[in-house]
Amino acid sequence: MLTFDDFEAGTVYPLGSVDVDEAEVLEFAGRFDPQPFHTDPVAAAETHFGGVVASGWHTCSMCMRLFVDGLLRDTTSMGSPGVDEIRWPHPVRPGDRLTGTYTVISTRASTSKPDRGIVNAVWELRNQDDVTVLTMHGMTMFARHPA
Repeated sequence: MLTFDDFEAGTVYPLGSVDVDEAEVLEFAGRFDPQPFHTDPVAAAETHFGGVVASGWHTCSMCMRLFVDGLLRDTTSMGSPGVDEIRWPHPVRPGDRLTGTYTVISTRASTSKPDRGIVNAVWELRNQDDVTVLTMHGMTMFARHPA
């Protein structure tokens, strides 16, 4: 079980991979981001994307699942106080295989609550062509080792 004290700046944690399924892309978008280039293959073909692309929010959700399965469930995570930046530099398409990493940028022990600390990190997803499709800069709070 990793605690705050185990995280060091510069460490890169592999998070695993996920295959992007067209039915899931259409379902997610239909519920949460119903823009035609996410929900309608015929309409999407006429857009600048030239076909269906995953919602950025779906991409974030896939990244979160990789984060939980690949790292977070074996830590003392106490949640996140927030994300500072999200970027979707390249569209995600059905059939893509996305691979994630979590890179620790810095750590800071809490001065007001000594039982925890904050890890600042970058999450990144890259597709099968090694093209970055998501970057998120944010924080995760972790409990510390018991005294």
